[in-house]
Amino acid sequence: MKKSNVKKLLAIGLVAVATLQVAAQKEARPNVVYILADDLGYGDVQCLNPERGKIATPHMDRLAAEGMTFTDAHTTSSVCTPTRYGILTGRYNWRTKLQRHVLDGYGQPLIPTDRMTVPSFLQKNGYTTAMIGKWHLGLGIQTIDGKPAKPAANIRKIERKVAHPTEALSNIDWKGTIEGGPVDLGFDSWFGITASLDFPPYVWIRDRNWIAEGTHVKAFRRPGPASEDFEAVEVLDKLAAESVSFIKTYQSDKPFFAYIPLPSPHTPIVPTDKWKGKSGISDYGDFVMQTDDFVGQVVKALDESGLSENTIVIVTSDNGCSRAAKFDVLESHGHFASAQYRGSKADLWEGGHRVPFLVKWPKAIEAGSVSDVLTCQTDLMATLADLLGKELPPDAGEDSESILPAFIGKPVVHSRKGIVHHSVSGHFAYRQGNWKLLLAKGSGGWTAPNEKAAAEVGAPVAQLYDLAKDPGETTNLYATHPEVAERLLAQLEADVSRGRSTAGPAGRNDVDEIALWKSGKE
Repeated sequence: MKKSNVKKLLAIGLVAVATLQVAAQKEARPNVVYILADDLGYGDVQCLNPERGKIATPHMDRLAAEGMTFTDAHTTSSVCTPTRYGILTGRYNWRTKLQRHVLDGYGQPLIPTDRMTVPSFLQKNGYTTAMIGKWHLGLGIQTIDGKPAKPAANIRKIERKVAHPTEALSNIDWKGTIEGGPVDLGFDSWFGITASLDFPPYVWIRDRNWIAEGTHVKAFRRPGPASEDFEAVEVLDKLAAESVSFIKTYQSDKPFFAYIPLPSPHTPIVPTDKWKGKSGISDYGDFVMQTDDFVGQVVKALDESGLSENTIVIVTSDNGCSRAAKFDVLESHGHFASAQYRGSKADLWEGGHRVPFLVKWPKAIEAGSVSDVLTCQTDLMATLADLLGKELPPDAGEDSESILPAFIGKPVVHSRKGIVHHSVSGHFAYRQGNWKLLLAKGSGGWTAPNEKAAAEVGAPVAQLYDLAKDPGETTNLYATHPEVAERLLAQLEADVSRGRSTAGPAGRNDVDEIALWKSGKE
């Protein structure tokens, strides 16, 4: 055989090997589906609360049975916007200007476009990235007068009469381009809404554009401009249809990341007629069941598309259950939305931020496995970087650690000493091992006693609990274990001042001063 032919055959062989290697690498990279429920309590998932959970959640239960349950997973905050910031950036929200509360539907973008996000990282590493659902992290909305977007000053008066399509209900330019949102932060596509279903404007968005104009007033608690056909009760079904369609019509050989933040079971609590009465408890119970069915539809679409084996499905919540669920009604039926934990949405107590965290990945995770590793939702970015064998730059994922080893039953070793909890009013808590220090006199949120009520009865300036012995946070050890409180406080202060809580060069917070003691030290 001539040397030239040998060289040609060798070249062809090398190309074939390289092609097979690339194909193998592509096949090895899993799809990732991240479903984020809104205000779903830890105890709302039946398998997490078998004795005191009375709402049927068969699809989440099945996902847990076929995957891994994390029993000690936490949101970065006990309310919506800051938690979403943490998930997408791998960074605590209180490092930004958002020190308390949440944005509304007209809020300015909280994430700068030059900051690495989970979708931008994955996009850079060969993933198609899609978002379907609620944003709630601020948008650059164009207006007709150049001023910040807002409803008409007389919107409540207009609400009391039939809205006329020609009446100016806001200064939004409905034909304008939306900036600083999902598609400017790493998502290839977005279909969804600006914020919660009780925050206007009530108009669908696709990518950077409004799908319709807000020519009508509607109030799903707060009145605001809405498109004529927008109905809160239809939103979950439309998001389900969009999610299923994305999965079933996906054609690319690239893996995909689908971030699906739901507006349920947050207020307005609006189960469809199909689900009304299904729980036998209340509209909230029905809405939880409809939310569970959403999970089932997504998993079914993956199954039918032959994608389940190498797709990581994560189901979690942005904080604990809200008081709007009417705990007295739920508990009269034997249902405790926070399971054995104290508090609920907005609080520093466990019920505010300990959430369901279920992960299914048949290719790697043993069915029915359980992990008690202490993890925070900021850990998504580092986990995916670990999965892809990539290093994060020093100015990204400052509070993110990989939990990938847990997926395959190996020990998780973190450089981070503990995790920081944050409440609606900006109160801080610090968790390390079994110990938890709260820099608050009461719940730090909405559950009684709040800070004012706790101060009036002379409550200690802080709380310290041993969660191994006292998961319900009933016995305050702050006065009897000062050395533990001092150690945790010192670590919290270090994590705040360094601009990061993980190993790496010191970072910078976006604000010069962060007040740790919101209720004072006395």
